[in-house]
Amino acid sequence: MPGKVYRTAMSSLAMSHTLIAAGTEDVQVRLCDIASGAFSHTLSGHRDGVMSVEWSTSSEWVLYTGGCDGAIRFWDIRRAGCFRVLDQLVTQLGIRPPILKHTAVNSKVSAEKSSSGGKHRLKTLHSKHTGSHNTKGSSSAKASVEKSRQKRLHPGMLSTLDRATAHYGVVTGLKATNDGMYLLSAGSDSRIRLWDTQSGCNTLLNFETGRLHTSKAIQLATSDDPALVFVPCMKTVKAFGMWSGRTTLMFRGHYESVNTCCFNSTDQELYTSGADRQILVWSPGGSMEDEMVQDEEVAEDKDNWSD
Repeated sequence: MPGKVYRTAMSSLAMSHTLIAAGTEDVQVRLCDIASGAFSHTLSGHRDGVMSVEWSTSSEWVLYTGGCDGAIRFWDIRRAGCFRVLDQLVTQLGIRPPILKHTAVNSKVSAEKSSSGGKHRLKTLHSKHTGSHNTKGSSSAKASVEKSRQKRLHPGMLSTLDRATAHYGVVTGLKATNDGMYLLSAGSDSRIRLWDTQSGCNTLLNFETGRLHTSKAIQLATSDDPALVFVPCMKTVKAFGMWSGRTTLMFRGHYESVNTCCFNSTDQELYTSGADRQILVWSPGGSMEDEMVQDEEVAEDKDNWSD
């Protein structure tokens, strides 16, 4: 492996492959096959080291990577080149509304009606303009070739999109939501952003500011009920509301900076590890207010003892 390894990830959905994605100091993302122990192939596109990697929770073939160049790229490992580069300036206000069953049925019926009506109109137009269709055959053929060429050209290969950045600095952490609809990112600019994976837009959700690592990869964690985002903030771990961005919980216990968070949805427990070589298990019941009260009590004991 060339250089320092920042982060590794393995897909929880994978049934057709056993690949581990590795982000290193090198600009290439390497995919290692567990069965053979060798590198299957590499993904090229970042202009600097790759500090964070995350597999999609809705497709076993989609990989998200964040680099030291501030870019977040979407990859389909079956194809060459990335198919999306996130831009923090491309935004949408708010999150997507949930898809209801009756709306899905109505949209399906309307789609069938429109397709049938469109076929009827196409038949009438074809009967009226058979002569003009032959005269414009060359121009339509050129247009179809141009469209197919644009489809083959990946957005990650375009110079304008290649310069797009998701953070003003290093992308230190990535975490996909369990439903695969959103992607959370953390950067050395002390910003946390929520991205719509379908549109690739920044949802402009304002997370409360916190001091994040600037030169070290971190691992975020999420929970569904309640919808929280656990973020390592130096020696503490903060839990933000997924859709509000407000700090709801704060965990103190590590003596050095926290690097990793992992949430167990079965037992509703949070596991954290830090540079102090400790792994702490957090069970339900602790809150930010409780921690603050405990800190005040310890401070009072120290002052009384010193007197």
